[in-house]
Amino acid sequence: MQGNLPPEAQEKLEELQDLQETAQQVAAQKQQAETQLNESETALDELDDIDEEATMYREVGELLVKTDYESARDDLEEKVDSLEVRVETLEKQEERVQDQFEELQQELQQMLGGAGGGGPMGGPGAGGA
Repeated sequence: MQGNLPPEAQEKLEELQDLQETAQQVAAQKQQAETQLNESETALDELDDIDEEATMYREVGELLVKTDYESARDDLEEKVDSLEVRVETLEKQEERVQDQFEELQQELQQMLGGAGGGGPMGGPGAGGA
């Protein structure tokens, strides 16, 4: 068991666990944004097949409200643009978290590897003059 980890290693392990939770949250947010983006793009594509004079409604909370073709198209285009930016931002955040996770993991492995046979302070290297 690793019950007697040096405090620095225990701290890194806790940071790794926090980063793992963050990565899961970011992945879930990205998945949700991608789903919304796909739905919005599909709706925008469907507008191409609809007569501009057709009666249309949009969902506003629990209500369906009458709207016109141009407003529907403008709203969907704006939503698609916004969601594309959100997905891109979440992808970058996901990459940053993954990089931090890998860096911390390496640091922890070095600490534990370096503390192999050492005392409670974790190792060799009393820095001689």
